[in-house]
Amino acid sequence: MKQYHMPNSVKELAANFQNIQQVINAVCHRIGRDPQTIRLLPVTKTLAVNRIEQAHQLGFSHFGENKVLEAKSKYEALQHLNIHWILIGHLQTNKVKYVAKFIDEFHALDSFKLAEKLNHRLQLEKRQLQVFIQVNTSNEESKFGVKPEQALTLIEQCQIFSQLKIIGLMTLALHSQESNEVRRCFQSLRALRDNIQKIYPDIKRLSMGMSSDFEIAIEEGATDIRVGQAIFGARDLPDSYYWTEAN
Repeated sequence: MKQYHMPNSVKELAANFQNIQQVINAVCHRIGRDPQTIRLLPVTKTLAVNRIEQAHQLGFSHFGENKVLEAKSKYEALQHLNIHWILIGHLQTNKVKYVAKFIDEFHALDSFKLAEKLNHRLQLEKRQLQVFIQVNTSNEESKFGVKPEQALTLIEQCQIFSQLKIIGLMTLALHSQESNEVRRCFQSLRALRDNIQKIYPDIKRLSMGMSSDFEIAIEEGATDIRVGQAIFGARDLPDSYYWTEAN
């Protein structure tokens, strides 16, 4: 299991960011990708506002959050900064009203019902939202997301929603020490995206890879990697807590 260093100063936080970027650069060099095609998305769930301010001070302006009410609290506290808030966790329909007000990207759209409610609230707010379809590539009942064979149908259904712009697919890989099993999840998402692009060429992005597996994700085509602990240090609670229904 990887050990994640807890930064105790802005200097140490900057070093963690630099270390991640060096890994990204090395992987890209090895496989012939341009590092500029990969967005490093710092995941700030559970972090105090001052830690986000420190990351913003270092030049980052996009931050990923799992839980809507936690993100709302941070949004309200940091409105003086130019921050783009990205919801990467499961969304319950009763929290849609908050998302429509301030979230800039949503990486976990997984049902027509949710899309319908989001579109309606966004119309009231006169806002549009960029979204990713979440796909359950690991076929685990504990994970949200549509089955791979259902993704295209959901995308087709969502074409009637003027306030939603589908720009990519997202997945959570199998939590496993077997890298081949993790890789299979990422390969599945990329193949699915490639097929969908034949019909919807603007659906280009792949949100996949976290602290423990982002190197494999980059090798398999990730455009957006969601990294928290490798930047900000280990969290007290397991990842499973942040991907539950209680949002």
